[in-house]
Amino acid sequence: MKFYRKQPIEAEQFDGSEEMIDKYHVRCDTEYMLSDDQLKYSMGPYQIETLEGFLNIGVGDWIATGVNGEHWAIADDVFKQAYAELPVIPKAVADYMNDYNNLINLSFHSALYEAFDDLFAASQDAEHWIEHNSDVFARAWLDGYQVEE
Repeated sequence: MKFYRKQPIEAEQFDGSEEMIDKYHVRCDTEYMLSDDQLKYSMGPYQIETLEGFLNIGVGDWIATGVNGEHWAIADDVFKQAYAELPVIPKAVADYMNDYNNLINLSFHSALYEAFDDLFAASQDAEHWIEHNSDVFARAWLDGYQVEE
């Protein structure tokens, strides 16, 4: 049996705001919120259009966006078990990773070694950050990253 890992996805936690309802074209059933009918309660007040049709989504669930712009809902507990936010790294480290990963296609070991070699270090800031955040650097190299704002 082969094992696979999930690729990073774009996701946003649904908060029920008008902005998110508009952004993701979520249907909102206001009658649901005022009803005593148990059947309506099971249907949920919010529904998002997916490739499989309209599916229920609740406040706190996550809306994932696929590579073709399609959306689907993921329950909060499932999302937290299956996904972790990509690491956030400084711009100097991102520039270093791009330079060494794209231009000369170094291995992770070589990139880490070069970061600590004063002759090749992209900057003292990148070298210092990598030295004190080697686990985050490794995760960013393997899984992708976000750049600090």
